[in-house]
Amino acid sequence: MDKRSKRQREIMSRLRSGRTLSVNALASDLSVSDETIRRELRALEDHGAIIREHGGARLAAPTLEGPLLQRLGENADAKLRIARAAAEMIPDGAIVFIDSGTTSLFIARQLVERKSLTVITNSLGVANDLGGINNNRLFLAAGQMDYEYRAFSDHAAQEYVRGFTPHLAILSVGGISTDQGLMDFHPGEATMSRIAYATSKRVLLGADASKFGRYALIQTAQLSDVDILVTDEPLTDEYASAFAHAEVVVA
Repeated sequence: MDKRSKRQREIMSRLRSGRTLSVNALASDLSVSDETIRRELRALEDHGAIIREHGGARLAAPTLEGPLLQRLGENADAKLRIARAAAEMIPDGAIVFIDSGTTSLFIARQLVERKSLTVITNSLGVANDLGGINNNRLFLAAGQMDYEYRAFSDHAAQEYVRGFTPHLAILSVGGISTDQGLMDFHPGEATMSRIAYATSKRVLLGADASKFGRYALIQTAQLSDVDILVTDEPLTDEYASAFAHAEVVVA
């Protein structure tokens, strides 16, 4: 891969946060000149990948999450740290709902030593990791499978999950903002999150730093609905104030 192609891929990776990024910030981040960034932005705009704005650029279309395997590789080190910290809060015998987000999958993999869990999930990955071991009970919501998410989140799956009252819901999130709250990209998964917030005694949200200030398509809950936030970097003053009601763990 030549330098220009690599640089353009790095620019696109940064723009997938959903933010508009300035030429100055991109130049500083990639250790190149402002003019080099402008040249790369012009090329990306010619391909329809981005929209240039005054002093910066954003993606040409709303940010969408990619297939599951691709998303599992994004910020994997941060997700693993979050998962290890979150798992410490889940004892043997807990009744938990675990959604199909990638951070939740990382957390599920850290629970393979737990015993006698009752696990409610709409995720095939979670079911594969925690079902049939250590005297666990598994309740898998089923319906029409979304192959990109390897999960079930249609009406039938939602109604099934609605019947449970777990001690703890372990949830992921597409984006977090102080004005719009918690957001997701997938309509079915957004509804699953709403059900979990409504039916669970407590909610543990696993969210790496890239999710803060990021906008997704559908609002799922308010920041005040989170009981435990596990993240990988200290919160800014703005978000520390917004999550002052919650137990915040920095992994």
